[in-house]
Amino acid sequence: MKKNSFFIILFFCSILTIDFYAQNEEAKDASKTDTLQYQTDEVVVTGTRTNKKIIDIPYSVIRLSNKTYRYDRKTSISDVLNTVPGVFLQNRYGNHDVRISIRGFGSRSNSGIRGVRILLDGIPESEPDGQTRIEAIDFNSIGSIEIVKGNSSSLYTNAPGGVVNFINDINFPNNFFVLFNDFGSYELRRNGFKTGIRTDDYSFLATYTYHNYKGYREHSEDYWHILNTVLETNPGKNTNVQFLGYFTTGLIRLPGSLNKFEYEANPFQAAQREKDFDFRRISKKGRVALRLNSKFGESLNNEVEITTYGTIKYFERTQRNYRIINRYGLGGSARYTNKSVLFENRENEFSIGGDLLYQTGPIEDYNNINGKKGDILNNLTDETIGNSGFFIQNIFELYGKRLYLLFSGRYDNVYFDQKDQLLGSRNDIRRFEAFTPKAALNFKITPSVSAYTSFGLSFDSPAGNELDNYPLSSNNGSTLMNPDLKPQKSKNFELGIKGNIVDFDQKYFGKTFFEVTFFNSVIEDEIVPFEVYGDVFYRNSAQTTRRGVEVGGKTEILEGLRLTLSYTYSNFKYDSYSAASIDLDSLGNIVTEEKDFSGNLVPSVPEHNLLTSFEYEHSFSYDLTGFIKGSLQYISGLYVNDANDDKTDAYTLLGTTIGLDYRMGKINLLLSGGMNNILDKRYVGFVNINSTSGRFYEAGEPRTFFASLHIGYTF
Repeated sequence: MKKNSFFIILFFCSILTIDFYAQNEEAKDASKTDTLQYQTDEVVVTGTRTNKKIIDIPYSVIRLSNKTYRYDRKTSISDVLNTVPGVFLQNRYGNHDVRISIRGFGSRSNSGIRGVRILLDGIPESEPDGQTRIEAIDFNSIGSIEIVKGNSSSLYTNAPGGVVNFINDINFPNNFFVLFNDFGSYELRRNGFKTGIRTDDYSFLATYTYHNYKGYREHSEDYWHILNTVLETNPGKNTNVQFLGYFTTGLIRLPGSLNKFEYEANPFQAAQREKDFDFRRISKKGRVALRLNSKFGESLNNEVEITTYGTIKYFERTQRNYRIINRYGLGGSARYTNKSVLFENRENEFSIGGDLLYQTGPIEDYNNINGKKGDILNNLTDETIGNSGFFIQNIFELYGKRLYLLFSGRYDNVYFDQKDQLLGSRNDIRRFEAFTPKAALNFKITPSVSAYTSFGLSFDSPAGNELDNYPLSSNNGSTLMNPDLKPQKSKNFELGIKGNIVDFDQKYFGKTFFEVTFFNSVIEDEIVPFEVYGDVFYRNSAQTTRRGVEVGGKTEILEGLRLTLSYTYSNFKYDSYSAASIDLDSLGNIVTEEKDFSGNLVPSVPEHNLLTSFEYEHSFSYDLTGFIKGSLQYISGLYVNDANDDKTDAYTLLGTTIGLDYRMGKINLLLSGGMNNILDKRYVGFVNINSTSGRFYEAGEPRTFFASLHIGYTF
């Protein structure tokens, strides 16, 4: 507790040094690159599904430019998003099965991402049921990332925790070609290229990356090919058309979770079962999309956007069984926005839109014979998953271009249709529907500082794998889907303040970006994982209260020297939770008993999450710039199950990055390198929640090195 208090005091003492009273100005030297992370004057689209400045959005929204992490290692989403307060990331297998938790939503997932909507160029990477894997996200291709923290269910399907939108780097000023060469510990190799071509008629971006990594755990190697393309043209003065596409293919081996004895003996070993059956995943994913955006009207106050897309997915997974999944999807979205003046020059912005995503295909199950597919087809299921929904939103000026009221609401219909091709009597259909409204106020204290508050409902349907039935359900596993599992619903409140304060006349603290947010969520029927006979299933846990504070900011202490601080306090507790606990006794027999977990803390979420870093960037000459950064992250211990039987140790990680950016006319060389976990701290990086066999623990990354050489040419 003393260690926790020390870090909290250190954080708040540092945040008090920020000058909150400077006035906002335009940049005096636009030729200099601004790499600050919290840019509340930035225009974003994810928060309100319309173009809006962050300062005008009445909840927490952050935009990261790719310039903020250009010197860093970019192999995992945690390399990029770990500075965002309220976001907690646990890497299970490199950049795959990353658990993204925002205000606790997403912490239940033991496979993939849940509770947080993931978009690529505004198009869902999330499946229709909300489950997400992010193999197609290539940080070499990404130009910016927009993060909406907190309940976004009034605008997006299955987004109670928020939305993360990865946006490809199509807004480049000049033609260019870049070669990427990244190296690191445990045989990390990433090579590829990125090119951009711009003419008066079109812009074209293409990125290819090959990733190969042995992994720091036994049986954890992976490799990937990732191709991203964007073609943009303007057929009319106020009309924009984009063609977007990607294809990715690769393999990852899964080392599995360890029990405490195994973890303490060797945290980097693989579980024996995972090795014996060669647990792995082979994936192929592709998507093509077409988007039209047009503005019209005398003052261009009307806007229409229409997006259509198709997807293909092939998924081969070996666990206890050998499963092959083929999926084909069609989707689309449409939005209309009108900006007008009402009631004596009061600004009003109205939007209406809808989304549709349909996905279908067969699922084949075979025996897993020492990692090989058996000859006998055990199960064949045709699975269709779809979601459809529509939303409305209105933002109205209540007072003097300072106080605004936002109201939004969304109706969602998520459905599952599973047909057993071998045993027709097990055909099953389930449907989940809800309307989720949200109201919010935004008050601009100054043009660069605003206070905000919001209240809304959220809705999160179970994912397809969460609906898997099990022998002890109310119908004894006679249907394909669990008849007892209900959607998770919540009531969400937040109150905060954010600002973007710039004063170029000040020598110290001339640029400051900050946000402070208090949130409170009451979740009904929270969906949590548990195990039966070693397999993972899901159940509802009655009522949970999540309460916390997020504090984040970045300030330029003096020219080139920047301080980043990010702290999250989380108090997440089960208010009432009584469930059948299925455990193993000392002889390995299954024992079922009713247990009361009321008053326990939610597992896999740290009470304290603190990150701070100092970075210094200095121009030695017009052609040469140097960069150095040191970072510290502190994570308090995590409970491993609903019973709170065990808790992982707190840990502190130190890291450093250095870099040089050298320009020789049209040629640019960017050389960088660094070290993560400098002290080689052994810690649990991922908690496998509620394991019946006690296999909760997966080791975090040990001390690792990385180096990058990027060679660019502008033409």
